[in-house]
Amino acid sequence: MTERPIRRALISVSDKSGLEPFAKFLSSQGVEILSTGGSAEALRKAGIAVIDVSAHTGFPEIMDGRVKTLHPKIHGGLLSRRDLATHVEAQQTHGIGDIDLLVSNLYPFEATVAAGKPWEDCIENIDIGGPALIRAAAKNHDFVTIVVDPADYAVVIEEMTAHRGATTLATRRRLARQAYARTAAYDAAIARWMAEQAGEKFPPRISFAGTRSQVLRYGENPHQEAAVYLTGERRPGIALGKQLQGKELSYNNFNDADAAFELVAEFDEGAAIAVIKHANPCGVATGSDLRSAYLRALACDPVSAFGGIIAANRRLDGAVAEEIAKIFSEVIIAPGFTPEALAVLGAKKNLRLVETGGMPAPATAGLTVRSIAGALLVQTNDAKKTGAGNLKVVTKRAPSEQEIADLLFAFKVAKHAKSNAIVYAKNGATVGVGAGQMSRVDSSRIAAWKAAEAAKTAGDAETWAKGSVVASDAFFPFADGLLAAAEAGATAVIQPGGSMRDDEVIKAADEAGLAMVFTGIRHFRH
Repeated sequence: MTERPIRRALISVSDKSGLEPFAKFLSSQGVEILSTGGSAEALRKAGIAVIDVSAHTGFPEIMDGRVKTLHPKIHGGLLSRRDLATHVEAQQTHGIGDIDLLVSNLYPFEATVAAGKPWEDCIENIDIGGPALIRAAAKNHDFVTIVVDPADYAVVIEEMTAHRGATTLATRRRLARQAYARTAAYDAAIARWMAEQAGEKFPPRISFAGTRSQVLRYGENPHQEAAVYLTGERRPGIALGKQLQGKELSYNNFNDADAAFELVAEFDEGAAIAVIKHANPCGVATGSDLRSAYLRALACDPVSAFGGIIAANRRLDGAVAEEIAKIFSEVIIAPGFTPEALAVLGAKKNLRLVETGGMPAPATAGLTVRSIAGALLVQTNDAKKTGAGNLKVVTKRAPSEQEIADLLFAFKVAKHAKSNAIVYAKNGATVGVGAGQMSRVDSSRIAAWKAAEAAKTAGDAETWAKGSVVASDAFFPFADGLLAAAEAGATAVIQPGGSMRDDEVIKAADEAGLAMVFTGIRHFRH
């Protein structure tokens, strides 16, 4: 027999959304309802008959409610196997009645932490009885129905209606899986928080949990499957953004849009636009307005920009929308869109528009996680920032004020390009980007070639690399990469330094008349 009737339910919830109509349905089906504390009070106010757990167990709630459901008459009612004579006999001997349905959704620990509440409040919001009840009911799902999400009230109502007050084994198993996933995520949140409070970045055991927000059509390639899981971090971006129009976002859209939006988040002064393709910047620029920033970003590599991802650090307006609409793009992500922009872009029905509602702070403390065979690689975020005060001039010529501004701009972009990364920039815009190459000198040559091609496309006879500055995400191991930049026409260089051949590289820069600064900070991105 796979159908199990529900005759007695235990309801103990923090999130009471949807509870009243669900409990009224149960009551209309003749289900006896046991409840505790605030749940019992809410049900009584709604006119629903409730039996207090303390009346059912004959033992009062004690220790400010910390101990109320931890009782044999509760756990015995949830854990008893109705098909074993020994279990049934034990129930009869000790007066333990069956509990066929448990409804519990735990104290709001995650919300308490997210609200920045003090240690004592967070500790008090660690549920003990709830997880114990949930695990017991889920283990005994052959006989007991467990609901941890108000969204599943409708499922139970549908089942009971279709099966004369009973639920099916298939549904109980699905609900049990959800229950264990919930308690696992809950414990993971507590463990992570306690480790953070102790300043322990990498505890001996670490858990990560997420809530599925959507299943994607496919993964990186059509033969792969994929889904998006939310971690609970309230960081504006593609995962938490609101899609206003367009086709369903793909796995690659999520990855590229995240890269684009995190890049423009580096620029908090003025308007900034980033055009991304395969997680690498095709062009990035700042300007007095988004239109001018976009046109300069696009000009860096208009060929690669086709079918790219566009990110803005300001509300997208009609003027820039008119320009963006002239070529095919996959996704536009921005804090917001004006009505004029929506009207223009609305004509492109397949173009995905994602509104984030705000900008994230540049990368801050936190962890990034990547899977490898049999393990997880965990590291802190690349949150290091470089300002003019961090620069060490190592050449005979110091960079000018304009060169320093462009060097810092280029270094921010290089931080978000795949290593080995070389970025040429001039007047707050990229003019050539070389990324993801096995050799840094190849990245230098590609970036220089891109700058020459951009100039040619714009009708300029002279490469845009001339008079530009160049940024390298890591040190130049040899002078050849730097000499390639000098040959292209760059006038200043920013790099971390730290090579055994720094003296050789500095000498080459001096001989070429370049100004060069060291940051002491490397920004590899793999």
